[in-house]
Amino acid sequence: MLRHGSFVFSATALRSMQHDEDLLERHNHQRRLASRRLTASYMLKKEARSMHPQASGSGTTSTSAVPTAVCQDMVVQNALYTGDLEKLGELFPKGSRVNFIVDLREGDMRWVARGEGLWSLTYEQELTTPLHITAGRGFADCLRLLLQRGADVELAPGGGGTALHEACESCQPECVKLLLSHGADANAVSEDGLMPLHVCTLRESFECARQLLQYGAAINGRSVDEQDTPLHVAARSGLPEHTDLYLRYGAAVDRPNAEELTALGAACGHPQEAHRLRFYHQVCRTLLAAGADPGALDRDKQTPLHMACKNANADAVDLLLAHGAAVNDMDYSAEAPLHKILKVACYKLAHEPERVVRSLLNHGSTRVWPGALPLVLKHCCGSPRTIEVLLNSYHRLKVTDAWVEAVPPEVFKEHQDFYESLFSLAGTPRSLQHLTRCSLRGILEGRVHTVVPKLPLPTAVQNYLLLQFRGYVH
Repeated sequence: MLRHGSFVFSATALRSMQHDEDLLERHNHQRRLASRRLTASYMLKKEARSMHPQASGSGTTSTSAVPTAVCQDMVVQNALYTGDLEKLGELFPKGSRVNFIVDLREGDMRWVARGEGLWSLTYEQELTTPLHITAGRGFADCLRLLLQRGADVELAPGGGGTALHEACESCQPECVKLLLSHGADANAVSEDGLMPLHVCTLRESFECARQLLQYGAAINGRSVDEQDTPLHVAARSGLPEHTDLYLRYGAAVDRPNAEELTALGAACGHPQEAHRLRFYHQVCRTLLAAGADPGALDRDKQTPLHMACKNANADAVDLLLAHGAAVNDMDYSAEAPLHKILKVACYKLAHEPERVVRSLLNHGSTRVWPGALPLVLKHCCGSPRTIEVLLNSYHRLKVTDAWVEAVPPEVFKEHQDFYESLFSLAGTPRSLQHLTRCSLRGILEGRVHTVVPKLPLPTAVQNYLLLQFRGYVH
């Protein structure tokens, strides 16, 4: 019997309410214990510094540990965030407490999804320290002051990264050097399982990475979850200078990560904007020159060539093919590199996907089954050059109404000259000139790209044999 105004909770709702109650109780308990935990951590660090006074950088040691507190003083926070050295000097005279936590959110609650249809109220805290704030913003003078006052370089509030992680991620080499010279661990692991080298993901972080390596950072250290080495990170981020630096320090060029990706695979497989293609090409060139395997397979049996084609990086494709990448290898989905580029050609127009198709065909790629050409036309019609290159590798074409229907009216209008030349082939043979080209290419098979440039032929004829674009088919 239900009482008036009551209703039955489902088992799912009851579990969610109990989960929220547990979270709130845990949060309150953690806040009560936070000061004691941080004090214990500080005492351990203080003891270590007293055994090795040179590591503190202050030149003095203390026999008693000072408890770490939580700071909510906006005057202190404002001085830290603005880099006000004079004010910090007043706030932190010699002997003052500098190891404290800054709670930026003060325990704000937010709804968080924790499963299908389950939402929970969860405390979201953003904890940091004076070292994190000053190091991440490049306030080197303020950072030096805090270090001279005995700030703990290894303090990582909330289990996150250290101030060294913050400085590396923000590309602050002077702060990185200061922290390292005051005993910061170059191989400290953050809550996310990353070492400082793993967060050097921008070109501007090069000097930070160099400093880390000089202070003993593990060149082949792995991230906890992805098992990435710094070389994977540099390759995935398109950082040729970092890649070269890591290789000079002895990085393992073909070490796979958790997805069985080598650094070369990581470089080829990461999404690449058109203006950054050249950086990924440079990374690939550096890795291949260091002996990277162009045929290394990932978990899905994809080679770097599959991935470079999927990203429509024509220069990287040419480079991989020049280093012996297999043009017809199939991945786990039974797709060859040509399939990969045809799938994305219409979405990668700025990447010049037709160059990739041309290189693959000149290196002996197996062509698309003729019966599937209308489907290819439907997906790639927005890139007429891609269609031109592909169709010029066939002796004959059976152009039907299905071909015409595959091209939307707006695309036909935009590229009218090309599609009129294509549809005019309905019921007619290809030109004698084209048939001669196909015969010569058939004789040379997969050697077109090496033999044709050596033949004593005019450049225009060589380009024609190599499927150069003309804007029409005949």
